[in-house]
Amino acid sequence: MKQNIYDDPAFYKSYINLREKGNGLNDVLEIPAFRSLLPDLNNKDVLDLGCGFGESCKWYVSQGARRVVGLDISGKMINRAKQAFNDKRIEYVNMPIENLDFGPDNFDLVLSSLAFHYIADFKTVVDRICTCLRPGGFLIFSQEHPVTTAKKLSGGWVKDQNGQKLHWMLDDYGEEGIRKQKWFVEGVIKYHRTLSTIINTLTETGFQICKVIEPTATAEAEKQNKTLKEERRRPPFLIVKALRLGK
Repeated sequence: MKQNIYDDPAFYKSYINLREKGNGLNDVLEIPAFRSLLPDLNNKDVLDLGCGFGESCKWYVSQGARRVVGLDISGKMINRAKQAFNDKRIEYVNMPIENLDFGPDNFDLVLSSLAFHYIADFKTVVDRICTCLRPGGFLIFSQEHPVTTAKKLSGGWVKDQNGQKLHWMLDDYGEEGIRKQKWFVEGVIKYHRTLSTIINTLTETGFQICKVIEPTATAEAEKQNKTLKEERRRPPFLIVKALRLGK
């Protein structure tokens, strides 16, 4: 199922408000950790899957990327990207990730930030990424951690009668598949996969795992926002860097 929740007006407005504040987990946890895995981008051809409103695409060209293709299922996001982060080196494509088809050996890097947990058929997407990546190129992606996607019930923290967080709910981890959750709106569809499924799919398709990160905030960020310390109690994100093998 290809869900375009980002074109829902209520979801879109709430998401943009969150990102414009710049203090969400994307900004303080995921983005710094993700970018720490990037190689030198100078003269690289980059494919950004689930590019959103194009902020990362613009950053990639600012770091020397020769060409960036940003792909996203949301027409609202693509239109905003073209207006806010336009550049002659960036091409924005309104297309589901599942439909990507750029031909063989087209990119040096395939990057994806917090999009793969929306993908039903992970194996097919990894196959297509492997095809369009040049040998020696990298796939780097982040997604919601399997510990956070596992539960079928809404919410995650189990709290006491005073609202204090006792522990994170971990259940149904081994039962992969669709999850429906509330995030700004009801009925947001995500897909749960175990860590072993994610890693084995990559290695069986022609990738070598280079590094895996479960990011936590810096001490400075935690000092400014003490609630970030709670993110150490369970991993919100999984970030993987994988090398495309072959000659």
